[in-house]
Amino acid sequence: MPVMFYHLTHSTVEQTAFTLLSRALATGWRVMLRGDPGTLDRLDEALWTSQDDSFLPHGREGGPHDADQPVLLGQGPIGNGANCLMVAGSADFTPEEAAPLDRLWVLFDGIDNIALARARDQWRAVVQAGVTAQYWSEESGRWEKKAERSGAE
Repeated sequence: MPVMFYHLTHSTVEQTAFTLLSRALATGWRVMLRGDPGTLDRLDEALWTSQDDSFLPHGREGGPHDADQPVLLGQGPIGNGANCLMVAGSADFTPEEAAPLDRLWVLFDGIDNIALARARDQWRAVVQAGVTAQYWSEESGRWEKKAERSGAE
C-alpha cells in the first residue's frame, strides 16, 4: 500500500477530499479523515454541500455512532474500523500506522511552506520505514503521479 502525497496547487483540500472520498466509498472502503479543528470544520461542511445532488455520509469523532461512520472526521486514532486514512491540515500519522491500511492520502497545500516541509518530513519517514510513497501533482491542471519511491530501495 503506498502513501499517496497530494500536492495541492489548483484544487482545495475540500475539493480533493470530496473526490478521493467518493471513490473510496464507491470501492467499499471506510475512511478516517484526520485534521486540525479548522480543517475538520471546513471538510465537514464541504462533505454535506460540495454537490447539490449528493453528500458524503460522515460523522465527527466523539459521537455515539463513531464505529458506524463510513467516513469519520477527527483528530485521534482510527475509530471507525477504517481501512484507509486521509490526513489534511496539520494532522500527522506514523509509518507504522500506514503499513496495514489499503490507502493513506496526505493532502497538503503547495503554497504553504510549513505544509511543504511537513510533507517532505513525512515522505522521508515513510520511505525510511520501508513503506512505498507516491507523489501526485496537479501542476498540469489534472492529477498525475510524478514520483514513486519504494521503502525497499
